[in-house]
This record gives sequence, structure tokens and C-alpha cells, in this order.
Amino acid sequence: MLRNVSTTAVILFCTAALTAYGGQDWKSGIPWQKPAAVVPAQNPAEPPADAVVLFDGKDLNAWDKNSWLIENGELVCNPGKGSLSTKQKFASVQLHIEFAVPKDISGKGQARGNSGVFWGGYEVQVLDSYNEDTYFDGQCGAIYKQCPPLVNVCRKPGEWQSYDIIFNRPELKTENGVVRVIRPAYITVLQNGVLIINHHQIQGTTFFNRPPAYEAHADKMPLMLQDHGNKTRFRNIWVREIPDTDAHPEPVKAAYYE
Repeated sequence: MLRNVSTTAVILFCTAALTAYGGQDWKSGIPWQKPAAVVPAQNPAEPPADAVVLFDGKDLNAWDKNSWLIENGELVCNPGKGSLSTKQKFASVQLHIEFAVPKDISGKGQARGNSGVFWGGYEVQVLDSYNEDTYFDGQCGAIYKQCPPLVNVCRKPGEWQSYDIIFNRPELKTENGVVRVIRPAYITVLQNGVLIINHHQIQGTTFFNRPPAYEAHADKMPLMLQDHGNKTRFRNIWVREIPDTDAHPEPVKAAYYE
């Protein structure tokens, strides 16, 4: 039941709180570094000043091979030529990428514009899931074979869509041939501006034929676009390396402003 709270009661509460803390502002005592100033783009989809541009419609210089096609400023998967990986390797990242599955696709389920966006061995699925069913942890926006999207916000085949992905890398340690997870990977995904994966804890590499499991890998890995036999298109790809989830220091003391 909702109750009305009088102005007098609020004033009394605030007065009591100020009295308890001696009338001083509390501060955490964490020695924060001054945040860097970054110039944002006028369009949120465009890269901010500190981003690494991976594809802007001009060339494939950021990628490990030139086997995919550039058509009308769009990066097009060239089926059978293999997946495309970045030359540069990244730790935790913010990634923006736009994609469009073919307008004239006629297959079913996993055969409809299938591709994927990878950090190392961890995949966010790319697929046509507009009024088209497949297994839910394999539909568009899924963490493949691990977690379906919260909602289906897919556009029609041929229409451009976007992913904004926050990926926090895992921290792994190998001892006597056994991989120990110090910190698992976490991922957040927005598709077309809508939250579809909310800080999901990744269970390991996103295999298609066996349960997920963490395998030893470097702290920095390339980003990869998958060749799954479909002419899926991509554009406007940029990435920012971000701090790991535990990058902030622990509080060293509690103190007050004077």
C-alpha cells in the first residue's frame, strides 16, 4: 500500500542523516584517475574519436585477407572463401557493427543469412529470424548454443540492422594442462537499439556440436566475421577497447570532504 509522506517527515529524515555523518559529504577514498575526454560522433552509430575503424566502406586493410567483396561500400561475405579476422587483437571491447541478411534468401532455419560476430571463440549469431523459427539459442542475437535473446527485434531480410556489443574478456589460467577460470566472460548486446542480452555470463567457447567449455587462449584475440555460406553484408564496423570489469581499484578508506 502506498502512503503519503509528509514534507516534515522528509526534512526530519534528512536532518537525522546529516547529523549521523557530521554534516559532511562522504567520499569513497578510491584514487580515481581523471576520465579521458573523448569526442563523440554526431550520429551514435558513427565511431567516436577513440575508436578503431575496422570497415568504413573503402578497403579491407584492417582484416587478415582480402577474400571478401566490397560492393557499393558494403562488406559482403564471399561464400566458400573462409571467415574474416582482424589483424589487430583486442581485449575487452565495445563493438558496433551493422549487417543485412540477403533479401532473396529461401532456405529454412540456420540456412537463412547465417553468419556470426566472434571475439575469439565466442559468437553472437547473425541470422534471419524475422518471422522465421529455429532453435532459440541459435536465432539472431543469441549467444550461440548458450543464451537466446530476451526479445526478437529482427528486421525483414535485406534491411540493415545493428549490433552494439559490450564484451568483457575472461581471465583464464592454465595449471598442469587444466584451464582454470579466474573471471568468466560477460557480454551485453543491443540489436537495433534494443537490449537483447543483458550482461550474460558466457559458459565457454560457443561450439555447435558439444557443450560450452573454456579453452586456453590469449588475453587479446581477433574479432571475426563468419563465412557460413551466405552472402550476408556488413558495414560501419568500429571497436573500442575498454577496461575489464574489475579494472577499478578497491576502496582504500572511507573519508569525508571537509
